[in-house]
Amino acid sequence: MSAPDGRDPLAPPPDDELAPTDDAVIGRAVRRSLLALFLIAAGAAAVFLVGECRPRKTAVREVAAEAPRATAAMPSAGAPQTLAFSDQTVGAGIDFVHSTGATGEKLLPESMGGGVAAFDADGDGDSDLLFVDSGRWPWSGGPGAALRLFRNDCRAGTWRFVDVTAGSGLGRVKLYGMGVAVGDVDGDARPDLLVTAVGENRLLRNISEGGALRFVEMPRSGVAGASSDWHSCATFFDLERDGDLDLFVCRYVRWSRGIDLDVDFRLTGVGRAYGPPTSYEGAHSALFENDGTGHFIDISGAAGLEVANPATGRPVGKALGVLAQDVDGDGWIDLVVANDTTANFYFRNLGDRRFEEVGTAAGLAFDRMGAATGAMGLDLGAFRDPGELAIAIGNFANEMTSFYVSQGDGLLWADEAIAAGIGAASRRALTFGILFSDLDLDGRLDLVAANGHLEGAIALVDPSQTYLQSAQLFWNAGPEARQTFALLPATAIGELARPIAGRGIATADFDGDGDSDLVLTQVGGPPLLLRNDQTTGHHWLKVRLADPHGNRLGIGAVVELKADGRTQRRTVTATRGYLSQSEIVASFGLGDATGVEGITVRWPDGALQEVEASRLSAVDTTIVVERIR
Repeated sequence: MSAPDGRDPLAPPPDDELAPTDDAVIGRAVRRSLLALFLIAAGAAAVFLVGECRPRKTAVREVAAEAPRATAAMPSAGAPQTLAFSDQTVGAGIDFVHSTGATGEKLLPESMGGGVAAFDADGDGDSDLLFVDSGRWPWSGGPGAALRLFRNDCRAGTWRFVDVTAGSGLGRVKLYGMGVAVGDVDGDARPDLLVTAVGENRLLRNISEGGALRFVEMPRSGVAGASSDWHSCATFFDLERDGDLDLFVCRYVRWSRGIDLDVDFRLTGVGRAYGPPTSYEGAHSALFENDGTGHFIDISGAAGLEVANPATGRPVGKALGVLAQDVDGDGWIDLVVANDTTANFYFRNLGDRRFEEVGTAAGLAFDRMGAATGAMGLDLGAFRDPGELAIAIGNFANEMTSFYVSQGDGLLWADEAIAAGIGAASRRALTFGILFSDLDLDGRLDLVAANGHLEGAIALVDPSQTYLQSAQLFWNAGPEARQTFALLPATAIGELARPIAGRGIATADFDGDGDSDLVLTQVGGPPLLLRNDQTTGHHWLKVRLADPHGNRLGIGAVVELKADGRTQRRTVTATRGYLSQSEIVASFGLGDATGVEGITVRWPDGALQEVEASRLSAVDTTIVVERIR
């Protein structure tokens, strides 16, 4: 039986597929976690030479260590007594269970999937759910169906989803799935899907009509990649402001079953375990330009996105998360990439189909101590008035969540996790998915993180860790608070506190009551579909965009809303968190405000549009803003 790359899966890998020495040195320097520390202890006597080196097969000695204790900040006096979520998964008809395909070999991809998309598949105004499975490996029976689609049928306060996979064409898609990206690639106003995989990706065109959901594969789209590639996250965005959506696809590490077995990572008392990314060579991510018909051309190299180590020529990136937004405010969509144990990338869009990587100069590449982190998912939000931006990145266990705050111009950022109230409380967690959302509708973005470890027996070697971990909700206390964010206790957040092996996270208003609900995925288990049960009585407004031409959903547009003397800013994007997609809508909490003073839309091509005053009187509703050309 052959591996995905066509070789004998049990054969040892060729020397040129093993991680080069300089990559291993960098990985050790960043102190990824106790798992990485164990590798350092075992290999401390090794002498590193310039060039290639072959990892040794060796047991790893335990290190007696304990993570710094996370002190949960007490919520300020203004914090809600509860911001609880209730589990609707089973009652709503969601019976999906993620499968890793694990057979005991401890192959690294088994610990990393899978994503979820909350998107309006059928155009009826509410968010449906697509779950990405991983499933069987090719050498153990072949991949099975990897996608499950549930249509939102919530009515009159009841939560109900209907499995429509069988009739949608998605049940025939077979791959070892990782994540999903949502975007209208052909300009027909229906959201299409890019499903990433260990192996080739699938681009799925939405041809639904008359309420009947239907997707077809686009096998010659040009975005599949190679069967030997490990694709992780992806995002659609308008690269050159021409009205159609281009695509960026992240690749994690150079991996195969043979490489993984040859690395043979082990933990004392556990045996073979999932190895760290420092054991693997990096990989170049890919940028695909849409030719206007839904077919794509790879322009990665010409665009300046292939970052190599100058000493070895090997790829630096180990990408697990990406956001596509206008980070520096110049009107062009930039890319920020979260790399696992290597420097994060900030690709600044120069406006001519080229990017420059300025992560180190901008302060986004490393943590506050100058070290790379085990970065996973990420999100960007205007978390403080007036529009002060932060980029949050979830990191590995024993590393704080990174919280980079713009220092004024979008080209200079500083990690303010400790000062913001996030640092100590997030250090012990292993955070994959992370996103901003105004969960109590007070007009300030809160931060929620999906957590879970890689190794089921991690407590045997690190008593400070558990495999199943609770999600965390950091409530935004506002600019006048001593610390902007306060970690709400488990007793205040309901079923969101249930320990899971958390991975993906997405947000949408599934029941139409105005507040943001959540869906979290876990590796090797069922998701959590959580209803937001907040009872603040705060008002809200949602803005959906409609462009009659090209980028129909307005992905990349920035919406500013003024209410009660405050200005809020949202970017219309689906790509947030880890391997997942949230609803494509600008959602605003209004607090006690009963009216809106103004709404401005900056479309992806830079055009500004003011929403007419006659449409600003209503709150607690969704308005559709159609572009005027």
